[in-house]
Amino acid sequence: MWILTGGAGFIGSVLLWKLNDQGVDDILVADRLDHSDKWKNLRGRRFSDYLEADDFLEQLEAGRLGKVDGIVHLGACSSTTETDAAFLIRNNFEYTKRLARWALAKKKRFVYASSAATYGDGKQGYRSDKQNLLLQLKPLNGYGFSKHLFDLWAWRHQALDKMIGIKFFNIYGPNEYHKGEMRSLVAKAFSQIQADGKIRLFRSYRSDYSDGEQQRDFLYVKDAVDVVYDCMTKPAVKGLINLGSGAARTWNDLAKAIFAAMGKAPRIEYIDMPEILREKYQYRTQADMSWRAKLKNAPPFRTLEEGVRDYVQGHLMKEDPYL
Repeated sequence: MWILTGGAGFIGSVLLWKLNDQGVDDILVADRLDHSDKWKNLRGRRFSDYLEADDFLEQLEAGRLGKVDGIVHLGACSSTTETDAAFLIRNNFEYTKRLARWALAKKKRFVYASSAATYGDGKQGYRSDKQNLLLQLKPLNGYGFSKHLFDLWAWRHQALDKMIGIKFFNIYGPNEYHKGEMRSLVAKAFSQIQADGKIRLFRSYRSDYSDGEQQRDFLYVKDAVDVVYDCMTKPAVKGLINLGSGAARTWNDLAKAIFAAMGKAPRIEYIDMPEILREKYQYRTQADMSWRAKLKNAPPFRTLEEGVRDYVQGHLMKEDPYL
């Protein structure tokens, strides 16, 4: 049995879809369903059991869950605007440590979600394999800090080579609908275009970047879960790895791809960025994906335009947009 935490969430539920497609359904899903609609992400999926996150951890540590093959830990508070640092430490750091200690003691495969937010402003680069650079990273928000703390903990305990930590970059795609303001621009812009025919992007506050020319490494979620599946099944993958497309694209590129997928001419409005975000804003991210060359026959990722078209036309335009 595999354990999948955050299995009702965005990436977790799409991974569950991937696993089902591979014929895997002996999966215990753990999450916190709270008051959101993310329970809808579990409809139509096959899994052996569901437990709320705290009940699951108690039963795991008490040895009441039976034979476990491994853990994929994607459950976390992923809000980059969350200001309760103590909550982030409990939920993202302490919880992950307890799972990791269990997996290390039982010698079980442990795959966990780190984040590109750990890189901060990117001045140290985006090389996940340079473990000695971990101490130099300075995340720009509490979420990134909570993720960075666990990366550091695993490094200090010489455990990184006994697990897989995935630094997710900008992932977008179906089943993110419950995330509110943390949804991708694709989902938010689709609604904006339907409402008034235009997309709103943040102005740039740096002279070396024009409005909308800030860059991100965007990756479609269906490609992302293919990599997570490799992390579960291929022993060659270990340690900290980046997960993005490996190519930085601009917000303007993304906006134009959304309009094209909807069959509309681009209309972009640039708006002020909230002051609370201006000092914490990453102007460019690009994952170093050189680690993936170690995998045999790794298929190419979809381009930004291909991923956006599949998301918009295959999901957002449908009456039921879920996978």
